[in-house]
Order: sequence, then C-alpha cells, then structure tokens
Amino acid sequence: MSTIAFDQFALTRIADFARTLSRLHQVSRRRPIDDDEFDREFNAVCMSVWGYTIDDIGDELFSIEDHAFLDSLDEAHARIFAAERGYDLVDDAGMLTDWWGFCWLILAEKRGLLTPENRAAARAAIEERYLATPNVIGVIVGR
Repeated sequence: MSTIAFDQFALTRIADFARTLSRLHQVSRRRPIDDDEFDREFNAVCMSVWGYTIDDIGDELFSIEDHAFLDSLDEAHARIFAAERGYDLVDDAGMLTDWWGFCWLILAEKRGLLTPENRAAARAAIEERYLATPNVIGVIVGR
C-alpha cells in the first residue's frame, strides 16, 4: 500500500483567503444569503489566489475529458488533485464548501487557460449574452 505525503507548508492554503466566504456559508445555515453575495465572495477568493475567476475562462476551453474529470471529482480526489498542484482545500472545519469551483481554477491553471486573451474572450461572450437579453441596453463592467 502506498502513502501520498505532501509538505503542508509548501501548499497554498486556500482557506486563508476564504475566511469571509466560509463565514458566509456558516451564516447561511441560520438565514438566507443571496447567491450574488456568495458569487462575489467566491470570486474575491479566486482573484486573491489566481488573479482570475471562473467567469474569466469559458467552459469550451476545457476538453471533454476535463469536464468528465471535474464531474467525477469527490472531496477525497479533489483534495489529492489540489495538493498535487500545490493547493490545500481544507480549513479548520474540514473541506472547503466551494472546493469544486476551486478545482476548476486549479485545472485551468494546469492547462494554461488563465490568460488575458481567454479572459477578454470570456468577458466578451458574457456581455454578448447579456446584450441579447430583452430590455438590456448596456453592460457595465466593474473591476
């Protein structure tokens, strides 16, 4: 039987960037939290760790195999996948609630998808979808 060992001090501990997001999940057990609030906090974590968010990469950039891999992930495999790439998905209470979304960014980084060109294309696609919606006359992008 083989054992996988990782140097915990060499891993980027995403939980250190996700304290506010984790607290938000705790609060959501007592009262409803707007999905936009979760999205803003998740994106803030991603920006802090990678400088990109899930909105900066299009799904079509991932291969069919990548999608199948992401869809098959469970917490145990996600933890190993992340650790093999230098990330820790665990906080003091266990696995981070948003571990699956973080795995998207980890895989995007591995594939070299976190580029300014991909960000611009993904943002343009989002704007096109919004502009195609009835009664939308413009898109304001905040950075």
